[in-house]
Amino acid sequence: MSGQLQIDGPGLLARIQALGRIGALAGGGVCRLALSEEDRRGRDQLVAWMRELELEVSIDRIGNIVGTLAGRRDLAPVMMGSHIDTVATGGLYDGALGVLAGLEVVAALRRAGITPERPVQVAAFTNEEGSRFAPDMMGSLVYQGDLPLEAALDTVGIDGTSVRANLERIGYAGPAPVGVGRPHAYLELHVEQGPVLEHEGLEVGAVTGVQGICWTEFTVSGVSNHAGTTPMRLRHDAGAVFVEIARFVRTLTQRYGAGQLGTVGHCRLHPNLVNVIPAEAIFTVDLRNTDKLALDGAEAELLAFAAEAAAQEGVEITHRSLARFDPVAFAPALVDLVERKAQGLGRSVRRLPSGAGHDAQIMARLCPAAMIFVPSVGGLSHNPAEYTKDADLITGAQILLEALFDLSAA
Repeated sequence: MSGQLQIDGPGLLARIQALGRIGALAGGGVCRLALSEEDRRGRDQLVAWMRELELEVSIDRIGNIVGTLAGRRDLAPVMMGSHIDTVATGGLYDGALGVLAGLEVVAALRRAGITPERPVQVAAFTNEEGSRFAPDMMGSLVYQGDLPLEAALDTVGIDGTSVRANLERIGYAGPAPVGVGRPHAYLELHVEQGPVLEHEGLEVGAVTGVQGICWTEFTVSGVSNHAGTTPMRLRHDAGAVFVEIARFVRTLTQRYGAGQLGTVGHCRLHPNLVNVIPAEAIFTVDLRNTDKLALDGAEAELLAFAAEAAAQEGVEITHRSLARFDPVAFAPALVDLVERKAQGLGRSVRRLPSGAGHDAQIMARLCPAAMIFVPSVGGLSHNPAEYTKDADLITGAQILLEALFDLSAA
């Protein structure tokens, strides 16, 4: 098989670099926030590439882009995909690799003159990152059916504008209905975004699933007062409660063990002045675990501690859920397939879970799904210095091609 169908490595690398120039940051990296002008330009380039490959391009009402290569038979398609939006200081590979490798898989089939039995699709889902509009994985959630379309369209982002308004502004409020048809299978190639593969000297990860994620936003309301005249015992300090909760998150993860992760990633104090006691603190806590019961327990402990800390300081605290995803296990047969294809190419491979969220975990609710990881140098991602070696990128794409070929022939 590997001798008959080959990925065009230079072609894949050229696409990655070309897309990376759209939204490029002066010091390196990329900023293509979902539904921004840069995202529009990236989408335009992707659609142009799809049409060059003679794919039938469909854009649905949440802006998901799907290019379809017809099969010999009218069967459920095999879908490859990911996203092209980035965080504000992102790298070249997160998300983009999965979409662009999908294009190269189609190009390889075209060069070989192969029409697969099943249709083959390449999908770019809207707003996977969730950096501008919460929740993350929005496009795949709407596609899969767990997030109502109208609720997603009405979502207001960090800049006070809605998903609906921005889709219309950039011209990607598509006419196609969402979630039409159930794929036969879904495959996603992605950089690991972590250090495990590189640390262990491995070339490929056969991803077994995705850990559960719980995002919570807290708002603490205290009393603003003079920092020099208000005794400590008489303060109602929203900032102090924030600090107590942030410290608790770290001790919580230590107590739950290596499988538990916790991050305080965003905080805003008001009035945010050096000599004024904060009247308000708004901050987020990100909890993750591969064990649902442990994740539920950690979340419950966090909420209980937050309430107690607020009561002791004499302030009010509220919270809202920004995102909540249970751990997901990928289809064993597809994980096996990825592992076999890596071994068939003579690559070192191990099974491992994903620490980050991906569209694949949402699609796994709809059809058999799996992921292929290639190493991230230094474990860096969501960082302008994100880097994966060219040879690893091409290896991952070749595994995607060979696994896709088997699935599309089934």
